[in-house]
Amino acid sequence: MNDWHLGWRALRVYLAHYRQAPLQAGAILLGIVLAVTLLIGVKATNDNAINSYQHAGEALAQQASLFISASGRDATLDESLYFALKRQGVTALPVVSGTMEDAEGRKWQIDGSDIVAALRSFQHQRPAIDAELPLAALLSGRPLILVSRSQYRAMGFTDNAPAQLSLGGQLLQVKSLPDSVNLGNRLYLDISVAQPLLQLSGRLSYIALFGDAAQLKQQLAQSELPLAGLQITEQDQGKALTDLTHSFHLNLNAMGMLAFLVGLFIAYNGVRYSLMKRQRLMLQLLQQGVSRRALMLSLLLELLLLVGIGSFMGFLLALQLSHWLQPMVAVTLEQLYGATLLPGNWQWSWLAQGAGLTLIAALLACVPLYWQLCQRSIAQGTQRFAQQQLHRRIHRRLFIAGVMLLVLTAVLYPFSREHAQSLALMGLLTVAMPLLLPQILQTSLSLLTPLAPAGLPRYAIAETRELTAPLALAMMALLLALCANIAMNTLVGSFDQTLRNWLNTRLHADLYIRPGSSEMSALQRYLDANAPKLPRYYQWQSPYYVANGDTVLAVNLLSRDETSIAETTVFKQPDGQPKQHQAVQQVLAGNGIFISEPLALKLAVHVGDNLRLCQDSRCQHPHNTVIAGVYFDYGNPKGEALIAQHLWQQLSLPVPPYSLALGGITGGQAAIDNLGQQIAQALGLNPAQIYSQQKIRTQALKVFNKTFSITLVLNSLTLLVAAVGLFSAVLMLTQSRQAPLAILRSLGVPQQQLWLMLLGQILLAVLITCLLALPLGAVLGYLLIHKVTLQAFGWTIMQHWDWLAYWRVVGLSLGCCLLAVILPLYWQSRRSMVSALQQEVL
Repeated sequence: MNDWHLGWRALRVYLAHYRQAPLQAGAILLGIVLAVTLLIGVKATNDNAINSYQHAGEALAQQASLFISASGRDATLDESLYFALKRQGVTALPVVSGTMEDAEGRKWQIDGSDIVAALRSFQHQRPAIDAELPLAALLSGRPLILVSRSQYRAMGFTDNAPAQLSLGGQLLQVKSLPDSVNLGNRLYLDISVAQPLLQLSGRLSYIALFGDAAQLKQQLAQSELPLAGLQITEQDQGKALTDLTHSFHLNLNAMGMLAFLVGLFIAYNGVRYSLMKRQRLMLQLLQQGVSRRALMLSLLLELLLLVGIGSFMGFLLALQLSHWLQPMVAVTLEQLYGATLLPGNWQWSWLAQGAGLTLIAALLACVPLYWQLCQRSIAQGTQRFAQQQLHRRIHRRLFIAGVMLLVLTAVLYPFSREHAQSLALMGLLTVAMPLLLPQILQTSLSLLTPLAPAGLPRYAIAETRELTAPLALAMMALLLALCANIAMNTLVGSFDQTLRNWLNTRLHADLYIRPGSSEMSALQRYLDANAPKLPRYYQWQSPYYVANGDTVLAVNLLSRDETSIAETTVFKQPDGQPKQHQAVQQVLAGNGIFISEPLALKLAVHVGDNLRLCQDSRCQHPHNTVIAGVYFDYGNPKGEALIAQHLWQQLSLPVPPYSLALGGITGGQAAIDNLGQQIAQALGLNPAQIYSQQKIRTQALKVFNKTFSITLVLNSLTLLVAAVGLFSAVLMLTQSRQAPLAILRSLGVPQQQLWLMLLGQILLAVLITCLLALPLGAVLGYLLIHKVTLQAFGWTIMQHWDWLAYWRVVGLSLGCCLLAVILPLYWQSRRSMVSALQQEVL
């Protein structure tokens, strides 16, 4: 009988064994399912986001080839240009966009365009849209909002009930369309309704052009259209957004891989437990004539079967997890990068990738264990002392490997200059941390044993040392999750504190108004007549380019009044009041420039270096200047540069200010809000164009909380996975210790003391793990703040130690430990002493 046939028969014996002991198979499947769920869930979320960058087009239309827009982030176009383009025979779509608040204070992204023109350019899906689109209502000018079906449900509406939303004091009916029309998370209106709502009557945010880009450029160049001073940009198939968000997606993948690793620890622990419980079964198989090669083959087939089942179950759960994570990622990407995410689609390739990676990792982890089990002599395999000695040798080797990785991390630290290198450095540290744990547990318990009172307490600590081997993997997974949780809490708490301090300096005015360039003169006349004594602070903004060597980057070029430049610029460099004053005077004289920290890192420049200011990416006629200082700019990963009005006028940039701020308003927050309402009513401004200092502060912190919500959720899931792993490990350990515990009971140890002993043993192991996690998590947090975040986003964050949060995590872990111990103890207490003692001879 060949080895394949014998291996298949042995596999059938294992399946029959699992029917009698489902806990063993369940522990393995649990780890695989959790690992694959988090890995594929994060990958699906990232892939859908990147796919959105590449395929998101204009609402109800395909992707545009060119975009025409005005200079300045909030600058607008006259809609007469659109009609002129149409007369030239150019396929174009007018678009207005902005944000508005509904009656409940929720902010929405509003997009409006010519729906009839959009439908003409969307011929391939017209039948699907026409079936649900209320075209007659739209043509009659009725106020109607179109949203994707996914967004419709996310807004809390049901498919069969009528839905309405109040915007700008106007009640609009909400209608859902299929997700395939690429509305994403936007609220889409006809332009005749959107323009009055956004106070953009006769104005456009941009014009989208369709067709061959080269032919369109040639047609525009030959026309006599008034395009001077306007920006004409080409569709890049999402490359700019993909590059910009690369760091964000890399961070999510790192979190997903960490959770995957924790899940594999659980699965490997289940495999070890299952093999331990099946040693006698395998001895009987060998006695029945099954060769060692066939036994090895049967174990590999069993692992393949479990990985296949677990991966498929994990894939199904991952799709649901991605569905939950997608809105969080959408909020983060919209707030930070202005990206629009489309509803996601699942792919079978994710299952193949997840199952393949899990199988490779499982084979690498389990094949040595299988080989050792198959080659070991039967006598040696049943000697407990030999197994303990082997575990101790392994723990010493793991400790040495962990120390070597820590030394390597320290050596490479000064040389990690890029985000990917710093993540690799964190990966080395993440691998090193759990390798240290088994030996530290052994040593700590050895030192504690002589200190314990004689009798049952000393026996309990001594036995806990022997339990290190079966508990090691669960504790290693818990250590990884705790370190990640501490590091992330350190990052979030530090960023929150840093952002609050920065806002206190940056927000010097009481009221900030962005009326748009066309309304700025009317606003100034109103203030001259109604609030002439209030201090005014101005800001100008325009798209521009900066160059250093061969590197040319698009930036937001800013200018402010002298008071704002001097008092609200929070410097990273230069340091010290005299140097800062000197730098401010240099910039105010037009002889220097301030740049944001993210831009300084992207260009790899420092104070005193030369830069070139360019009108376009070709940088043919640059203006040479020098960097006088680098300032902090949190919440904005894009490049930004600040110049004085003297240089702004020299560069012939737009004269109207981008925004205006008012200070010195007496009467508290009520007076500030009252003045804002009066200005909005007098000039017909959208409330979203007027911000009080308190509103900006609240909104900034709200955006910050939403931005980190996705990482906090993944972090919590990782800790939950580790808690589940701890529960399964303790459950398996308790099941395997029924006979020794029954012997203690038969020797007269009361059941209550036995329970306390078991509880104390696990709590002691978990407490030592938590204490080790505190310094290791702090080091991980240091790398996350001073390396990864700085290099990925360009934000220097002052590290803040929130010890209360750390001890809360420790308390949570101990609470999970209690739950993990109490349930197995309860199950064991329901068994008779005789049946437990029988385990000794089975």
